Amino acid sequence: MAKIAQVSSKYIIHSTINIEGVVDRPDVIGAIFGQTEGLLGEDLELRELQKSGRIGRIEVNTETKAGKTNGEIIIPSSLDKAETAIIGAALEVIQRIGPCNATIRVQNIEDIRVSKRTLVIERAKELLKNLVDGVIPDSQEIADEVAYSVRVTEITTYGTEKLSAGPAIADSDEIIVVEGRADVLNLLKYGFKNAIAVGGTSIPKTILELCKQKTATVFVDGDRGGDLIIRELMGQTDVDFVTKAPDGKEVEELTKKEIHKALRAKIASEQVHLESSNTATPAHNLQRRDSRNNRTDDRRDNRNNRTDDRRDNRERTPRKESNNGGPNDKEKQEFNKMLEDLIGTRGAYLLDRNLSILGKIPVSELDATVKSLNNAVYAVVFDGEATQELYDVSDKSNVRYLVGMSAKKVKVAGKTKVLTPEDLQ
Repeated sequence: MAKIAQVSSKYIIHSTINIEGVVDRPDVIGAIFGQTEGLLGEDLELRELQKSGRIGRIEVNTETKAGKTNGEIIIPSSLDKAETAIIGAALEVIQRIGPCNATIRVQNIEDIRVSKRTLVIERAKELLKNLVDGVIPDSQEIADEVAYSVRVTEITTYGTEKLSAGPAIADSDEIIVVEGRADVLNLLKYGFKNAIAVGGTSIPKTILELCKQKTATVFVDGDRGGDLIIRELMGQTDVDFVTKAPDGKEVEELTKKEIHKALRAKIASEQVHLESSNTATPAHNLQRRDSRNNRTDDRRDNRNNRTDDRRDNRERTPRKESNNGGPNDKEKQEFNKMLEDLIGTRGAYLLDRNLSILGKIPVSELDATVKSLNNAVYAVVFDGEATQELYDVSDKSNVRYLVGMSAKKVKVAGKTKVLTPEDLQ
């Protein structure tokens, strides 16, 4: 009967051999058969097991160095676990091979089925991954892919410098100035067709002319390069609004939600000029406002509902007359509207004498900003409680009105007037 091979066995006995002398491979195999003969009985006689195919070909690999022979012995087995373990233990009784002392030690008995099972699992994972990656996309994915390819093909060139731009750049009254072609492609992907790329920190003449003719919003990456482009554009042409991608991100990698969020958080260029005297850069302040002041749509809806209720109450309640030196009815109305709009945002509006919003900043930056904008701020409307420190800074900066949610511990001793929602009824 044919002998079994390792590939058809269930177990493999791995053992090492150390011989105090020089011997050949046939000497080792002869010692294995000779010194185990009659040791385990007729049922586990190695010669008979090999003839019946239950023990496979015995592999002996040896190496001789400095007069000593070392190596390994590999014996495949289709016996059960117990019988295979007995065969392995029997090898360790061999103490001499030829004229030399020898030591055989079984290292382990490998279950071939476990190794094959591991290979099967790994291969199955690979096949499943290929199957999942190669499935037919659903209808929504197909529609998105087709829409994206159509928008990408719409990208054009504009001006003598052949700048990358959206198809609506010539006809639109508003434009979005970005850094590169990839930014224009990403905006096209989400339906913004009025973007045009600068192509570097050196501003092309086409961009300078467009910014003078149209309402321009500068939308740059959240890195140092974006700050440089903002500075260059504002120094050379008329920019209306400025916004940035989140810190460390580029416009080309933003999602649709992130793009809308950044564009909603844009600020007027006048406010960027006002902030230029602060220690933080205007772009840095813009980033912090974007991260702190944006709230969820649910919160906005709740705030709008509260605004409608309070307006209804005011319409039914006779308006009180303004105190001497206090705000007039128009100012009260505007202050109250802005205060309600800020509920839950922890933000603040800075107003000029025409009640136009100079900028929106976090309450945590209010003291430093008011102090740096000496005589430039007429009123401050903010979501928070007025403090004595904020009042003193506002009074020194000639702020006329400080409008907050509450003012319990403020000692009014200057020209600045502190107003709360109760004072605006």
